[in-house]
Amino acid sequence: MPASPLLSLVKKDLLIEWRQKHTLFGVLLYVGATVFVVYMMSGQPETKIWNALFWITQLFVAVNSVAKSFLQEHSDRFRYYFTIVKPSTFLMAKMIYSITLLLLMSLVSLGLFSLLLGFPVTQAGLFIAVTAVGSISLSAVFTFLSAIAARANQNAALMAILGFPLVTPVLMILSNLALKAIAPVYQPGWWLLAGTLLLLDLLVILLGIILFPFLWQE
Repeated sequence: MPASPLLSLVKKDLLIEWRQKHTLFGVLLYVGATVFVVYMMSGQPETKIWNALFWITQLFVAVNSVAKSFLQEHSDRFRYYFTIVKPSTFLMAKMIYSITLLLLMSLVSLGLFSLLLGFPVTQAGLFIAVTAVGSISLSAVFTFLSAIAARANQNAALMAILGFPLVTPVLMILSNLALKAIAPVYQPGWWLLAGTLLLLDLLVILLGIILFPFLWQE
């Protein structure tokens, strides 16, 4: 292995995605079709509906782009990785890859929403920051769930069952943070929501680092 196994694994996943482009074009098709259908049916929705649609779209983008990060790995490849890298290194590489991919997809989603459904945001910088933080949060959660599902005989249903109690609070916090950025006047208390979201992210990452080595040995 090269001097930096972490960066090598991230580069490998990004190169595979760039060559195949299955996830990239699939997500672009989903986002584009969703935004266009909403635009054709109702034009530019009101602020709260716009916000809800955006985060629902982000959820499905995360499911289609990030949740497959472990499920697409073959068991024989896992055995090979077991011999060359630490489990924590492998998990963090997957998280970095997922975050990078979802950040890109989030920017594309935001661009399409702004183009067809308008951009009813008064604090653009804060909203973009919330979108970036949301990408990191959803990437961390779905990478963790994908790791568990992949080591449980590729059981995708397990990811759905475990994901509901983890994803729901994350989406609620992100939606409320985004509404504070959309509001025409300054809304206090956003830092409490941001702090709660940060604690959830750290908890998920910490659980992944602690639990994945045990799954790795199966």
